Amino acid sequence: MPHESAPLLSTGLSWCQKGHRVALATVVKTWGSSPRPAGSLLVICETGDFVGSVSGGCIEGAVITAAQATMSDGKPQLLQFGVTQEMAWEVGLACGGRVEVFVERVDAELLTRLVSALCERRPLLVLTSLTSGDKWLLESGLQPQCPDELRAAVTSTLQGDTTTEQELSDGRRFFLWPCLPSVRVLIFGAVHTAQPLGQMAQQCGFDVTVIDPRAAFASTARFPDVTLIREWPEQALLQLPIDQRTAVVTLTHDPKLDDPALLAALRSEAFYVGALGSGKTHASRLRRLAEQACSAEQLARIHGPVGLRIGARSPAEIAVSILGQLISVLRRERE
Repeated sequence: MPHESAPLLSTGLSWCQKGHRVALATVVKTWGSSPRPAGSLLVICETGDFVGSVSGGCIEGAVITAAQATMSDGKPQLLQFGVTQEMAWEVGLACGGRVEVFVERVDAELLTRLVSALCERRPLLVLTSLTSGDKWLLESGLQPQCPDELRAAVTSTLQGDTTTEQELSDGRRFFLWPCLPSVRVLIFGAVHTAQPLGQMAQQCGFDVTVIDPRAAFASTARFPDVTLIREWPEQALLQLPIDQRTAVVTLTHDPKLDDPALLAALRSEAFYVGALGSGKTHASRLRRLAEQACSAEQLARIHGPVGLRIGARSPAEIAVSILGQLISVLRRERE
């Protein structure tokens, strides 16, 4: 499953390529129970077509009207709306709030860079001046035009995968939006626990792949909606480079399947590495990996036995414990 913004940006790009003017509306700040979080996107075409959402329905009409003006004169707008209690109930909330939306005209060049970064799994930070409308795409450090006051915010935004709005000492305001690849979960071993784990991870919006050379295990009947690779880990990983937005989970207890995957994960930037098995099994695993020149620091990265300690017994409960632990590491929360 691609990053949730990818299809929206791709649609906007297709409109631009057809010669249409396109505007992008982004939620940049919220107060109270706003319907959509900061970073939510609405892409609008001059024809009146649109994709995405900035409120769940209660302010889209006003935003689209403003976007039409921005597409005509090219001037960005910073809009603020109060979401009344009545409106809030209409979109499933118990109380109202306020939301700030930045509307700007975008072109094919910008959208191409964003879509390409997502497809190629290149982390990108979109830095927008809410004061002037200027925009920078930061991939490797700050550009000279970016104020020094934003240095710490840029670093923390990319690392934390959360949007942020910053006001500088001179009154200028900036919005920082991390355009990051989807979280990829590689599950090695098409065993019973892999079935609920794959389904739950997909429901969380993660890109799931199950790897197992055993065709009887890695069958579409057992995994109807999950990407399957019926190859040994060494061959599968040639197609799936492990980056900092990748989690690796091994479930087989079989060294022939688990160990190559763990070795690759420990030598990569994977943000999460988990291995199923008892304490005794894990101790044996650590000895084998140490013999493969894995350092103590690398071995300490393995969450094993995998999962949160919640007394899980069934495959579905074990999947919950694994996914909970994975998410806690992704969001950098304490277990």
